[in-house]
Amino acid sequence: MAAVTHTVCHPFSLATRVYWEDTDAGGVVYHARYVAYLERARSDWMRALGHGQRVLREQHDLVFAVRDMQLDFHRPARLDDALQVTVALASLRRASVVFAQDVRRDGELLVAARVRVAALDAGGFRPRAIPDQLYLQLKPLESNAEQHR
Repeated sequence: MAAVTHTVCHPFSLATRVYWEDTDAGGVVYHARYVAYLERARSDWMRALGHGQRVLREQHDLVFAVRDMQLDFHRPARLDDALQVTVALASLRRASVVFAQDVRRDGELLVAARVRVAALDAGGFRPRAIPDQLYLQLKPLESNAEQHR
């Protein structure tokens, strides 16, 4: 499996900070906390586009579920670090989206991630196509972020 070492160009960015609850006994961010940082950034990216979780569910009968995730840990984040978590739409298909994401501290790459989410109907969690209106809004945002590996 190829290492995830891309650099995302002009992505959406979410600022966050490392708190005690994010760390292990040594003050280093616990590896599973990065998944939460990545999720928040993707959710806020969609919200910034006018499609918060509630809107997707209620207006589009749509939820996105993580189908596949690859994380490449480069450096540790530590207690009280200010982090930037980026999101770039790497590829969009009719029923799935691939995101290229980074977690950085002062520009230094800490974690690179590739996250594939599947489009599901909100009621039964069955695969479905992304509604045309949303698909057409997202398609121009597709970048070549995956090629920067």
